[in-house]
Amino acid sequence: MSKITKVLATGKTRTTGSDSAVFSGNHEGKLDIQLSAPGNSTARTHHFAAIEAHPTAEQLFAGAWSACYSAAVGIVAKQMKVALPADTAVEIEVDLGLGGNEYFIQARLNLIVPGIAHELATAIAHGADAMCPYSKATKGNIDVVLNVVTA
Repeated sequence: MSKITKVLATGKTRTTGSDSAVFSGNHEGKLDIQLSAPGNSTARTHHFAAIEAHPTAEQLFAGAWSACYSAAVGIVAKQMKVALPADTAVEIEVDLGLGGNEYFIQARLNLIVPGIAHELATAIAHGADAMCPYSKATKGNIDVVLNVVTA
């Protein structure tokens, strides 16, 4: 893997659990959509924070990855018999950048689970990372940092 030495753009997303169906967009460059995963009836509200009026490729990739990873977090927590707090969130940032004369991407995954013991939340985060097909696809191909926030 090559390292990015200059970040050109960052696509940021935040996915949270929700019981309501949401699909909206506005001229300010934000897009909220309802996401679901195969076999998962829980809807997730996904927010693309955009600089421009349309999502970038990095935001779309981060959004798809976030939906998949978020579903995996729910599955792993259920398998571990852990009730996730209502304000559990997945934030993913995907950077587009240069490493020498070549373009690369790198990512940061943040699992936010307030009130859960850090060691337990870290186990859930790594279990979801091992399960999520997007995480598997990127493993060894791009630099990824996995962070857990419990406070």
